Amino acid sequence: MTSEQSSEPAAEPAPRGWLNRNILGMGLASLFSDWNHEMATAILPVFLSTVLGAPAFALGLIEGVADGVSTLFQIWSGWYSDRIGKRKGLAILGYAVTAGAKATFALATSWWHVLFGRTVGWIGWSIRSPVRDALLTESTTPATVGRAFAFHRTLDTLGAILGPLTAMLLVAHVPLRTIFVISLIPGLCAVFAIVFLVKERPRQKIEAHPWASLKALPRDFRKFLVPVGLFGVSNFAPTLLILRAQDLLTPSLGAVAAAAFAIGLYTFSNVVYALVAYPIGTLADRMSKRIILSTGFALFGVLCLGFLLADGHRAFLIVLFALSGVYTAIIESSQPALASTLMRENEHGTGFGLMSAVDGLGDFLSSSIVGVLWTLVSPNAGFAAAGVLALASALMLAGMRLSRPSEAGSGNVESGNPTTH
Repeated sequence: MTSEQSSEPAAEPAPRGWLNRNILGMGLASLFSDWNHEMATAILPVFLSTVLGAPAFALGLIEGVADGVSTLFQIWSGWYSDRIGKRKGLAILGYAVTAGAKATFALATSWWHVLFGRTVGWIGWSIRSPVRDALLTESTTPATVGRAFAFHRTLDTLGAILGPLTAMLLVAHVPLRTIFVISLIPGLCAVFAIVFLVKERPRQKIEAHPWASLKALPRDFRKFLVPVGLFGVSNFAPTLLILRAQDLLTPSLGAVAAAAFAIGLYTFSNVVYALVAYPIGTLADRMSKRIILSTGFALFGVLCLGFLLADGHRAFLIVLFALSGVYTAIIESSQPALASTLMRENEHGTGFGLMSAVDGLGDFLSSSIVGVLWTLVSPNAGFAAAGVLALASALMLAGMRLSRPSEAGSGNVESGNPTTH
């Protein structure tokens, strides 16, 4: 622990009842939605390469364009929920669109069709994501926001385990197109979880237009988005990890066994995520969210550079995918938790929307760049570029000092204390 952190007051114990109906409902929605998403994601590289005959750059382009197109929807959804003072309806819409989009992959006859369906699905995700994170923040307290996000992401990851596991069990018995249709079942369950479990309280509406709302966001929040955006440019889609593992294993295992093992590696990384997400979230309520998040950025950089040394040895790939689970758990719980401390309550929708848009723009660039470098130069060129950018973002964030907005109480945001969060 640094001297900066040791001088801070100790975190207060978590209030009883922090795990309320809203947090449980949103957690279950994410469990089922990720089950839907990961069933499709796990078989997508194999579907594109073996059924549609798409080149490697197509996968990166599909992931990148889908993220990039959804950026404006993230900003609009967050701002609009602040403007109308309601979030639940937008969350329901987003989960429904996401569920339906995956099922359309079953009808694809070209990778361009997958690109369209993936883009629609990411638009659904972009509509629901900022309002969901705002609802989560407003359903807990500053002292427990880290564990609330971690609990939510843990259930999300249980779905991410069940998704590829279901796909892996089905892939030898049913056509890949049928698996896309089956994925609709958990997707609809996610919609029902929001409809029947989540209740939102009335909140103050805002009258400002989108640009004015964005300009009014606190300075330290906007400063925080710089390393977040830089990391986003490095953080390519996990489907490229699956594809790389498949390529490395094919010479020794054969195409079918390599594909199954690569899906198994991805499932394993999600198991690791589920095991470490809640402890990391609890730790973030007691220590510096900034340092924990910068550590997550750095771990992704190490992961990318590790793939430069990877070959067909399964043990080494297992270690790399375990690292993938750890870094993802850190980022997906600590980043929104830290962001929530840098905004006022009536800015949550706009702020989370802008952060999601920055992430989406970064994902567009990263997945597209890595896919192109992979095809035109080599897979290692893409991984090396991503690794260097991730380490740079980690150093940038680690050197920042971030404070709560003055209207919500001044002070450093490093500890879990409600007034110096």
